[in-house]
Amino acid sequence: MCGIAGIASLALEPGSVSDGELARMLPQLRHRGPDQEGVYLDPKRRMGLGHTRLSIVDLSGGVQPMCNEDSTIWVSFNGEIFNFIELRKDLEAAGHVFRSQSDTEVIVHAYEEYGDEFVEQLNGQFAIALWDAGRRRLLLIRDRIGILPLFYTVLDGRLLFASEIKAILPLLPTAPRLSALAIDQIFTFWGPRSPYTVFEDVFEVPPGRMLI
Repeated sequence: MCGIAGIASLALEPGSVSDGELARMLPQLRHRGPDQEGVYLDPKRRMGLGHTRLSIVDLSGGVQPMCNEDSTIWVSFNGEIFNFIELRKDLEAAGHVFRSQSDTEVIVHAYEEYGDEFVEQLNGQFAIALWDAGRRRLLLIRDRIGILPLFYTVLDGRLLFASEIKAILPLLPTAPRLSALAIDQIFTFWGPRSPYTVFEDVFEVPPGRMLI
């Protein structure tokens, strides 16, 4: 498993994201990915992606966040794409050039080829944060069953997201408050119902959903 984290300015204002903030988030995810840490920061600091990696597929070439050839598409990905070899063959036949053997790179080129529907091509378990710099779009995606987690909150015009809630907490101005609704759901259903979590104003991306 790996850890993903990020910050996006909902107004896309320059200078609203700092690498120092990402540096405060990633240590909370280091247990998920002890082999490598990476950060991508949009040149105008409107968007930042972080990643802690557990190296399994392509140990040396699968460094994240990963981008396409012209650095306009960036992805931080947790999980595994089971059919990445078959997808890679189709994408290479369509003219895409790969620089690694990682299943992560399939995500980048599949998005280029199929657009938002690329996720329909994926057979696997995954949480994906994909930044389309050219179109200024952020996609947050979970697999159909919701095997891999992905949480988010909106604060002061910015979207904060991570694989675990505790990676978001260092950027909150105050300690989070327990959600009375979630506590009621825990006693009724054994756990909060998606998209709710035990904290007020902190949500999960529901299984099988894409947030844009």
